[in-house]
Amino acid sequence: MSDHFAAFSFVDRITSFDAGVRARGEFAVPADIAVFPSCLVAEAVGQLAAWVAMEHIGFRGRPVAALANETTFHGDVNPGDTLALAVEIEQCDDEAVAYAGFASVAGRRVIELKDCLGPMLPVADFDAPEALAERLALLRGTGAAPGRFRGVAAPSVQADAAVDDESVAATLTVPTQAPFFGDHFPRRPVFPATLLLDAQIRLAMQLAAPGMVPLRMTHVKMRSFITPGQVLRIEARRSDARRLKLSAETDGRTVATARLEFGSKETQ
Repeated sequence: MSDHFAAFSFVDRITSFDAGVRARGEFAVPADIAVFPSCLVAEAVGQLAAWVAMEHIGFRGRPVAALANETTFHGDVNPGDTLALAVEIEQCDDEAVAYAGFASVAGRRVIELKDCLGPMLPVADFDAPEALAERLALLRGTGAAPGRFRGVAAPSVQADAAVDDESVAATLTVPTQAPFFGDHFPRRPVFPATLLLDAQIRLAMQLAAPGMVPLRMTHVKMRSFITPGQVLRIEARRSDARRLKLSAETDGRTVATARLEFGSKETQ
């Protein structure tokens, strides 16, 4: 099976489509994978928004992750769950798409995204425009066969030996090859921002007390593409009792920043 539209694609079917305005869709999380982290749920919402945006401008461009002002984590998603996805497009043109959206499982909201902005880049740099148009037609029609996603192997993360109460850091090595690059993207492999955020969250939670969970991520900013083989230093630094600043840098330059708020599971 080709990795394209399989290894890192999280929309099986688009159930309603108001061109350039909003859409709803579904993704069946395979029951036989080990885990489906919240950052991939956010990815699914973003991918639905990308389909609406690309169709709206005639597949001249595609949005890339850049800014997400607020992502709220309401609950976990388990293998075997079916995501109900929804997006509202606030503005879309050849320059950028602004949107908000959420995902639910059995009527229970599990994630919510607000004030997201994705700059548009030439679609042909990343994928074949005709292949994307055909894919959207399938998603709006009979839908794609579920179960294509086989999970994602976590990147190599080597934590620093010293961890204090105020900060924690690690080295993340992006793989030179991985199935998800066949989907993200066929013509220009890019390490998904959501996989970076997942690694940053897991590192950051070392500073949280037992029983704490991520509640909200704000001020997410991707400053540049992360390419196969890059080595990143990721860090989480305490702002106050329940807030952390996250960063990633390579070759002395910052490539990503965010803020993370955590709390008890009962408040999720």
